[in-house]
Amino acid sequence: MSSPTLRTLLQLPSEPAPLSKSALILIDCQQTYREGIMQLEGVEPALAECATLLARARAAGTPVIHIQHDAGVGSPYDVTAPIGQIADTVAPRTNEKVITKKLPSSFEGTDLDAELKRLGVTDLVLAGFMTHVCINSTARAAFNHGYRPTVVAAGTATRSIPDPTGGDVPAAALHTASLAALSDIFAIVVPDQTKVPT
Repeated sequence: MSSPTLRTLLQLPSEPAPLSKSALILIDCQQTYREGIMQLEGVEPALAECATLLARARAAGTPVIHIQHDAGVGSPYDVTAPIGQIADTVAPRTNEKVITKKLPSSFEGTDLDAELKRLGVTDLVLAGFMTHVCINSTARAAFNHGYRPTVVAAGTATRSIPDPTGGDVPAAALHTASLAALSDIFAIVVPDQTKVPT
């Protein structure tokens, strides 16, 4: 039998705020993860979930912020090359802010915090890639900055990685464990975008 979450013990919210009262942050929805060495397991269904969530946010008048990772020329995150561009299925509109980051947390070294304060929102809906790195880091940073993040599980994905004690950690296991760790205290985690009310 599992223990209660820290969110439960600390009486933190367990239900996501309405999308219309939040900001949607799409993190690193780049071609990086659709092809080549960094292609993720389940990336296309996750992108489709992001696209549905994005359409709902636009219809609700929700502020949308796109995060794009830049690791420099020649990397899989080269924002000057096709590989580093935001996927066409969730491409930003001209009125949607795009923030470029160089570290896993979307808050570190960017103006994301200032932009959210300008918008006057404290509830955030997060989706994008990868579950165990930039979603993880951004959700934790959001919590530490006093925001209330919700992570849409079906709108994120990851890859298998080496287990430092031997063998590999399968992508599905890493995805599940990362979401469970976030839901223990840092974020509300919902299975899919239908669980986020408009």
